[in-house]
Amino acid sequence: MVVRRDPSPRSGKEPAAGGFVAGRPDRQRGGATVLLLAMGLVIVVFGTFGAAIVAAGMARQRAAVAADLGALAGAARALDGDAAACASASDLAGRNDGRLVGCHLDGLDVLVTVEVAFTPLPGLTRVAAASARAGPVRG
Repeated sequence: MVVRRDPSPRSGKEPAAGGFVAGRPDRQRGGATVLLLAMGLVIVVFGTFGAAIVAAGMARQRAAVAADLGALAGAARALDGDAAACASASDLAGRNDGRLVGCHLDGLDVLVTVEVAFTPLPGLTRVAAASARAGPVRG
């Protein structure tokens, strides 16, 4: 059995080359491409803002860690005075990419505040801050 094919590739209802049907331009030509590009742009924008939110959370955690360790380092030097305790806290906060913005010795307790700078979006720099307190255990 031999099956013969129609030699003309168009049946008359399909658009001819160039996107014309019976002399009119096809209005749907390229619409899916524009829709796909728009959807891709939406995904990129949401992804960028999601990454910015994650960066802010990570910076907050880094500031908290730097403040906790700075307060512990300051409490270890609390008997040496305010200057020695705050210098030790500043050193350890700096090693954790933080900047000591506040240090106070309250008896044997050390209260520190640390800031960490981060860039959530290109050209936008923000600061995350955290405070911590460390001292001897009171029973």
